[in-house]
Amino acid sequence: MLRRRFLAALGAVPLSMTGQTLVKPKALRPGDTVGLVTPSTYVSDPDLIALAERTIRYFGLTPKFAPNVRKRAGYLGGSVDERVADLHAMFADPEVRAVFAIRGGYGSAQLLDRLDYALIRRNPKIFLGYSDITALHLAIRRNTGLVTFHGPTALSRFTEYTQKHFRAALFETEPVGALTNPPDSDPLRPAHTLRTIRGGVARGPLTGGNLTLISTTLGTPYEIETRGRILFLEDVGEQPYSIDRMLTHLRLAGKLREAAGVIFGECADCRPRDFQPSFNSTFTLGEILDEILGPLGIPVLSGLTLGHTADQLTLPLGVQAELDADRGELRLLEAATV
Repeated sequence: MLRRRFLAALGAVPLSMTGQTLVKPKALRPGDTVGLVTPSTYVSDPDLIALAERTIRYFGLTPKFAPNVRKRAGYLGGSVDERVADLHAMFADPEVRAVFAIRGGYGSAQLLDRLDYALIRRNPKIFLGYSDITALHLAIRRNTGLVTFHGPTALSRFTEYTQKHFRAALFETEPVGALTNPPDSDPLRPAHTLRTIRGGVARGPLTGGNLTLISTTLGTPYEIETRGRILFLEDVGEQPYSIDRMLTHLRLAGKLREAAGVIFGECADCRPRDFQPSFNSTFTLGEILDEILGPLGIPVLSGLTLGHTADQLTLPLGVQAELDADRGELRLLEAATV
């Protein structure tokens, strides 16, 4: 009884499937302070720093830049020690209620074996980002049980659709409910095309992120757990053979077979290179997805607006979800914040 009360006070819910505990952060409120970090590629342009600040203030929040933001070490947002120190500082700071990545890029995987996961678990906060930030989502989820959020960075486009789902995920304490692509003004030629690769309905905790980062962390202590889960994948600028290689890697590792259902999000510019394709003859992305994901025997949906797209969902990792591939709908059944 005492343990249940303690977990409830932390916003924690037991996950019977894994024996882990799901730790939920507090929802954002107007005026809350948001810590801004660059765990991947640098952001040194003062105009971009100003845009990140403008974004946070637009949502009625107060920005607080980590001490090493604006640092640059080659293509990285500071040294490994500086980026680790910024994450630790923002999670330890009692004034900061959430931690947002300013951008993705490359480099967050370098931090995984340096992070103080006990510190993060003691200070559960909203952690938001996508793309390269996937590496941090996987490691934090596996080592702390904290619900983190795959969604826009501070420099994302933030269309009305993105804003709506950002607010619903981070400012509300009720389950978000049904999610699908935005309505289109031209139903004959939609901007976002959903396609059912294999029909059916599946339930399970939600997990996923950028396909490249999920693939490259396989075989490490931070690799993704997919058994009984709804797995979503997204990427950008990859040729079909590269998507084939990474999905095959996941298949051979058993990660696709173990999943309850799979969502493959939009994949911007995932086609052969103009004038210089890797092969004289190639497959389309759709053919690759049908070939590898179609035979899995589980519901599979393609084209949901997550990841590298202006219209972007904010998805809480770890909460119970339901995928209805026939209806083209992902339903979040559980609140992600307290």
